[in-house]
Amino acid sequence: MTYTLYGMAGSLYTARARSYMRMHAVPFTEIKAGSEEFTGEIVPQIGRWIIPVIKTSAGSIIQDGADIIDHLDSAGFSKNPIYPADPKLLTIAHLFELFGSHGLLRPAMHYRWNFDEVNLPFLREVFRDVLPTGLPNESKDAAFLHASGRMRKAAEVFGVNTKTYKLVEESYAQFLLLMERHLREHPFILGGHATIADYGLIGAMYAHLARDPVPLRLMQVSAPNVFRWVERMNMAEVFVDEALANSKGQLVSGDNLPESLLQLMRFIADDYFPEINAHVERANSWLDRHPEIEAGSPTNNKSMKSGMGLAPFEWRRAAIETVVIPYRFYLLQRLQDAFDRQSQNDRTAIRSVFESTGLEKLFGLRTSRRMERQDNQEVWGAKQQ
Repeated sequence: MTYTLYGMAGSLYTARARSYMRMHAVPFTEIKAGSEEFTGEIVPQIGRWIIPVIKTSAGSIIQDGADIIDHLDSAGFSKNPIYPADPKLLTIAHLFELFGSHGLLRPAMHYRWNFDEVNLPFLREVFRDVLPTGLPNESKDAAFLHASGRMRKAAEVFGVNTKTYKLVEESYAQFLLLMERHLREHPFILGGHATIADYGLIGAMYAHLARDPVPLRLMQVSAPNVFRWVERMNMAEVFVDEALANSKGQLVSGDNLPESLLQLMRFIADDYFPEINAHVERANSWLDRHPEIEAGSPTNNKSMKSGMGLAPFEWRRAAIETVVIPYRFYLLQRLQDAFDRQSQNDRTAIRSVFESTGLEKLFGLRTSRRMERQDNQEVWGAKQQ
């Protein structure tokens, strides 16, 4: 079976799906999101312009990086289990999936859009992927300015502004340092092979932070082992470094977690928990004001066009606010569902690890309505007990 991937070279979420497809030798052809095929055939089926999307040889459409990876995993492409069997590792993997998909948005957007003197020539070429096919040369600049202008505004609602530039850089430098230390001893986040933890992180770490000129140099110079991990996450061949690799690609032990992994988890607690906590509180307040919402209602339908707005919170001793994105709750629920499925003894052991790293409250941090996906759309589910 050959797949078609619709996306963009510089797209954070396309990078996540592409990484899995490359590493597990999934046969696919990638077509840019600005193509007539995508805009004329795929977008009408989905009902919105969004990437990534894959099409199977039978014509089925699947949108969203997590759903794409789950589909391919279920189809038997995974060379190694991407969802660890160990309950602790499974829950930790979902933590990194959540953080990687949204907790790295600030550095991803800052290092892309606030260094025009160096980045802009490269970005003009990258954004050809989303420009309509056949666009006259004289129209390309205007189209790029429109597309990039929307992303610059998105950076602002993700908390990137002149008051936070220094904080974003400090945060990312700390994360790079911690990840560099961890990857000196382990080829992937949980040990000997890639899991959903790595596929959560690779989107921002590859598409923005290891391709755009300014952050690429920063990563290569200050965190070379992180850069090597990015390379491994985009190759089909198995890379073996005898000094690093666990035998036969084994993962670390859930009963003896590396201190470097625990330090990364503590970073997530400090850097990202305040934001996701504020978003859940904002969402629940918003849902309380909209009791008329029925199960199955899309989060982006016309009656909710204004969205949930911005959620204020304290980040690195600064007061900021960021836009509430319902999709984050879908990834948060994946973590919580993985936890809920475990035995009482395993849940106790998992709680102990998360409590020691400042993350135990994640298990109770739930929206009053579940966030689900139907027909490639996010929809509100039933009320949670």
